[in-house]
Amino acid sequence: MSIEALIFDVDGTLADTEEAHRAAFNEAFRQQRLPWQWSREDYRELLAITGGKERIAHYIDGLGLRGSERVWLTELIPELHAQKTRLYTAFVAAGGVPLRAGVEALLDEAEAASCRLAIASTTTAANIDALLQATLGPRGLDRFAVIACGDQVRRKKPAPDIYRLALAGLGLEPERAIAVEDSANGLRAAQGAGLWAVVTPNFWTEGQDLSAAELRRDSLEGLRFDELCALASPPPAPGLLRGLVEARP
Repeated sequence: MSIEALIFDVDGTLADTEEAHRAAFNEAFRQQRLPWQWSREDYRELLAITGGKERIAHYIDGLGLRGSERVWLTELIPELHAQKTRLYTAFVAAGGVPLRAGVEALLDEAEAASCRLAIASTTTAANIDALLQATLGPRGLDRFAVIACGDQVRRKKPAPDIYRLALAGLGLEPERAIAVEDSANGLRAAQGAGLWAVVTPNFWTEGQDLSAAELRRDSLEGLRFDELCALASPPPAPGLLRGLVEARP
């Protein structure tokens, strides 16, 4: 069975965006006069929570606040997140976040083989737009047949909903697509949707349990599209292979 689509996560997979996200969160906190500062170690732990607004809510829960202060901070989450998104997209648009090694080459090879590209990410559409235009040019978005993102699904990763949405948009069964991820939550989401998954961890996710991945690599550099498809495509069943051999003239 041939592979007809590659479905990419964005943050940490297409590009190592997490440091830019962390800096944008901290600047948003500063502008709101909040005494919060997320270190790299703090943020690596917070990445276990999928979604920016959900991450802020989880952090607030851990502060042990009660009463009006907790209510005020909870109501502030949408504004905080919107402010953080504006800061992040401005940084990315200025060229501050390059694609990870091997990503663009794999995109090019897949397209040359008439394989469609898709995105399944829990980040916002604005974040995706900014990254793709900054790294792939003004037609970067057009290279992807389907972009499933942000609040288009009720449950975020590790739930499989975002991958199921991408597959529905592509009109494909999971056996005809490969997921490209970097995190345990993303891996669980992809496999929950029935997808074969390759993971390329980074500083933020290298300590996570990624042992269930069908393929794990430090990066996509040097991984050819045809090699990836060969790994993801199971060989014919012995009975089928025997029948094919016997049917030859």
